[in-house]
This record gives sequence, structure tokens and C-alpha cells, in this order.
Amino acid sequence: MRMRKKKHRAERIAACSHLLISDPAILRENPQLPFPEARPLCLEIGCGKGGFAIGTAAADPGYNLIALERISDVMVVALEAAVAAADTRPDNLRFLIGNAQELGEWLPPHCLSRIYLNFSDPWPKKGYAKRRLTHRNFLEIYRGLLAEGGEIRFKTDNVSLFDFTLEEAEAMGWTLSRLTRDLHASEWAEGNIMTEYERNFSSQGVPINAVTLTPPQNKEEE
Repeated sequence: MRMRKKKHRAERIAACSHLLISDPAILRENPQLPFPEARPLCLEIGCGKGGFAIGTAAADPGYNLIALERISDVMVVALEAAVAAADTRPDNLRFLIGNAQELGEWLPPHCLSRIYLNFSDPWPKKGYAKRRLTHRNFLEIYRGLLAEGGEIRFKTDNVSLFDFTLEEAEAMGWTLSRLTRDLHASEWAEGNIMTEYERNFSSQGVPINAVTLTPPQNKEEE
């Protein structure tokens, strides 16, 4: 479903500018610059309305989190929600409007402790596989950004996308752990922070697939 354009979008984003990384070029020099305190850094790709990012920032105060969203009309909602919830978490959350394809240009190598991929677009049409955020081309980008011991945490309701992700990760030598096809009934349900999509799907009885992906050693370390 296409997101309706938000009225006064530019003004509303400007009102939340203290939480927005307006110039991603600063991250290349030092990805901690947008934050008042340096902490291990995480990234959510496709933050939607921001519920997961806000909840995760509150639950993990020892981390800084950048929440990326490519659609400005969606980001408005996330930014305003984060401002409203500012008193519930440390100052460890920032937002970035952009495309995941640019991450390798914006961030320095091996700066991320964790990447979250939640309910990414499955791009089901034939010929669109390379657009999927777990395609091997993206996995190579993520591998270059993850620090030693870093990981991707992936969740989706889409079985085809989940199977595709497992196949791509295994083909690229990634290690799979915490793998479940029904997250909410699994041993990893405790502490799970749900996204807006996740709440909706779960209320309909749709099981949530989840896996943690750990990259192979960097070539220079092998």
C-alpha cells in the first residue's frame, strides 16, 4: 500500500531535526558524531513508523541506534513518535532518510555491532530478487560494515523471502543461528520487540520467521 503524502512534511521533519542525520557524509568520518556519547552502534534498515527503533533504543541503553527509512512520508511518523517518547530512553537514537544501497558509501568499514532487518519488502515479482535486502549483493555490503562478532537479526512473515534469505546466506558462507519459523512460540520470544507489521500479523495468527546471521571472517583475517 502506497503511503499518503503527509501534510506539511518538510516543516514537521524540520521540527524533529535534532534526531535526524541530515548529512550522511559525517558518518563516514565518525559514525558516533550524531550521538552525545559513543556506544556500540546498531542499524535498523527500513524502520517504518519507528516503533521497533524506539523500543529497542529504550531496551538497549548501552547501544546507539541509527534507524534508516527511504520514504520521507513514513519517516515523519517515526520522527514524531521518537520525539514523543524521548523521556522513555537515553539519547541513543537517530534517524536517516536514504537507501540501503548507499550504506557502503556513508559508513566506515566494520563500524556496526548489529543490523536489524524487519519485515523487508519481499519483492516477489520475477526479476526483482536483487532488490531484496537479503540478496547476496546486500549481504556483501553488510559484511563490510559489521565489526568482528557483529550480526544481522532478520524477521519476516514472508516464507518465500525467509527461504531465499537462508539460501543466500548459506551460499555466501554466513552462519545461521536462533533460527525459528514461529518466533513468538520459540525460546527467543522473551524480550522480542515487535514492529507495527509484526503486531498486525501476529494478531491474525501469522507465524513470524526469524534468524540471526553472522558473516564469515573478512578475507584479510582468513
